[in-house]
Amino acid sequence: MMNKKQLSWIAVIFTLIAMSFFLYTPDISLDEIKSRYTNGESLFTSIQGMNVHYRREGKGPTLLLIHGTAASLHTWDDWTRTLSSEFEIVRMDLPAFGITGPRPDRNYSMSNYVSFIKEFVDQQAIDTFYLAGNSLGGAIAWNYAIEYPSDVKKLVLLDPSGAPRNSDPPFIFRLANTPILSSILKKVTPRSIIESNIQQVYFDDNKITDALIDRYYHMALRAGNREAFVDRAQKRLTLPTARMKEIECPTLIQWGRHDEWIPVRDADFFQKNITNSQVIIYENSGHVPMEEIPEVTSRDLQVFLLSE
Repeated sequence: MMNKKQLSWIAVIFTLIAMSFFLYTPDISLDEIKSRYTNGESLFTSIQGMNVHYRREGKGPTLLLIHGTAASLHTWDDWTRTLSSEFEIVRMDLPAFGITGPRPDRNYSMSNYVSFIKEFVDQQAIDTFYLAGNSLGGAIAWNYAIEYPSDVKKLVLLDPSGAPRNSDPPFIFRLANTPILSSILKKVTPRSIIESNIQQVYFDDNKITDALIDRYYHMALRAGNREAFVDRAQKRLTLPTARMKEIECPTLIQWGRHDEWIPVRDADFFQKNITNSQVIIYENSGHVPMEEIPEVTSRDLQVFLLSE
């Protein structure tokens, strides 16, 4: 005989299953995503079993940009417009996200992300470069700088992940790690969930446009990306924070004061552990300062990269 608590959980499960049936959100095909979000600068290359979407724009020393979780290379659009007169801007959609989509082996370890970046830059014949990354992309960037120090001339970390912390992850990550709910997340994705997540990573909601929400929403629905997001969120990344002291290249740490996903106090951890580093805190930004305040962040980056 089941007790009331067990019966309650069964009722919840049946309710969720019913909701998933009525609220089912279909995937968007890869062809449709390409038709909406590629342009004349979009290129594709085969790496580790994936058809990787990337762009190379501008002239000058190479600046490689790595986006964060659930984003795409479009997160760097404003930076690219501003900086492509001084630098060659190279950016790609990471495995699990954007137009690139899921890895065939579904293994989103940090070592796989670093090896992916290495294979990409070698394939593109990029020898040494400036490297910048946001959030997950920031973690990939500092791990890359540890593994391949001779490749990276200067490093830029925007609200990077990787500092040890005991606090709960953002709500969407908790959903992805909850049995049953994680399965529903692969099939039910209201646009309101995406809008709520963007409101969390932005400080100024007035800067959130319908086009911005649509882009993140459509990328989430790209065939295979929801399952890939759950796989990535359930993968506990092993990060060698003790090796941060091996990073010798000059490093700029940019952080939004009002970051709700990775607290601004983590900037101190990175500055203390990366010897040749400096920090800039932005009072009017959240988790994605290159998107929210591109003018000032790109200007600070330009000064940092072009200084001796």
